[in-house]
Amino acid sequence: MKVVIFCGGLGLRLREAGPTIPKPMVPIGTKPILWHIMKYYAHFGHKDFVLCLGHRAEAIKEYFLTYDEAMTNDFVLSAGSKQVELLASDIHDWKITFLSTGLNATVGERLKSTEAAIGDDEVFLATYGDGLTDMPLPEMIETFEERDKAVCFLAARPRSYSFHTVAFKDGDLVQGFEDITQSDLWVNAGFFVLRRSIFDVLEPGEDLLGPPLERLIERDEVVAYRYDGFWAPMDTLKDKSNLDALVDAGRPPWALWELGDERPAVATPAP
Repeated sequence: MKVVIFCGGLGLRLREAGPTIPKPMVPIGTKPILWHIMKYYAHFGHKDFVLCLGHRAEAIKEYFLTYDEAMTNDFVLSAGSKQVELLASDIHDWKITFLSTGLNATVGERLKSTEAAIGDDEVFLATYGDGLTDMPLPEMIETFEERDKAVCFLAARPRSYSFHTVAFKDGDLVQGFEDITQSDLWVNAGFFVLRRSIFDVLEPGEDLLGPPLERLIERDEVVAYRYDGFWAPMDTLKDKSNLDALVDAGRPPWALWELGDERPAVATPAP
């Protein structure tokens, strides 16, 4: 399946990481978070990418145009440094479409811009350029196919946050606190399986999570795939630091391509 990735945001809360770096190019470890996201999809065989570009599009283009697999993989050098034999590779079989979708476009408008690139494909994948997960993607796709809806999105628990929800009684009287990581709170984690009929409900100026999905919800065309495993956004420098720490520890949970036969926790599809 083709994979649409929204890469046009300004990433204002991450400007300390580099004011001229587009958010998807902010590094986690030694690689941009965009590379980690694409590598995740490629692990499951989805290697045809459509990047919706906006802010600092040239930085994303330049990264891939100048990508040298010898700098990121083991290799054998011979013939007086003239011949390089890669012992492994990572992006050589990826197909990447770079689409300029506007500096100030909404996610809905960026998605609409991909309609020609999606072509006749009935189903495709989509995500934002700032979140990571170890969710078993084939199971999510299977849920989508079984439910036969227009949209399926990943619903996850916000475990990367450290605040408490508040329960009230009798107006402003506080009944108690609950650690958000222990509450029954689920959020849209930004990983989608979409049917091409989504293009028919996208109107100019609308965001994807606004009226378009609301119209589909009214038609019972949206299903959530609940997953209780790892998911983490990169919205702030603290989020980036947490992800860097997982890389430094040597076992980033989203790097399924490094885990061999190990698999993430079993998902729990929505009823």
